[in-house]
Amino acid sequence: MRVIPVDTSSATLLVTKLPEVKVRDRQTGEVAVDPVTNDRLMVLELVFIAQGGSDMIKVTVSEKGIGEGLVMGAPVFLSGLIARPWESEFGGRTRHGIAYRADAVMVDTPAAVQG
Repeated sequence: MRVIPVDTSSATLLVTKLPEVKVRDRQTGEVAVDPVTNDRLMVLELVFIAQGGSDMIKVTVSEKGIGEGLVMGAPVFLSGLIARPWESEFGGRTRHGIAYRADAVMVDTPAAVQG
C-alpha cells in the first residue's frame, strides 16, 4: 500500500472534533488497535488550511500520541503525518478516499518572545 508523507510546515491545523476511540467494527463495537504496539487508536477531525483553501480531514493517532490540552478550535501540529489512498467495494459499489495517520498531535503553542 502506498504511503505519502504530508508536509504541514506551511499549513494551519485547527481541531474541529476532539479525539474519540476509533471503532474497527461497528457491528461488534471492536476497538481499533495499532498492529505493532497494540495501543488503542483514536480519531480526531481537523480543518487543514493551506494555499488559500481548507479541507476537513480525519486523522488517526495512537492514544499515547494525543497531547495534553486539546480543545475545540485549538491550533495543533502533527508529527509524522502520512496519507494512504484506499479503495474498497461494498454492495457492488466502489468507494475510495484518503486515510490520514499521524504519530502524534500536540497543541501548537506560540514561541516565546525573546528580548
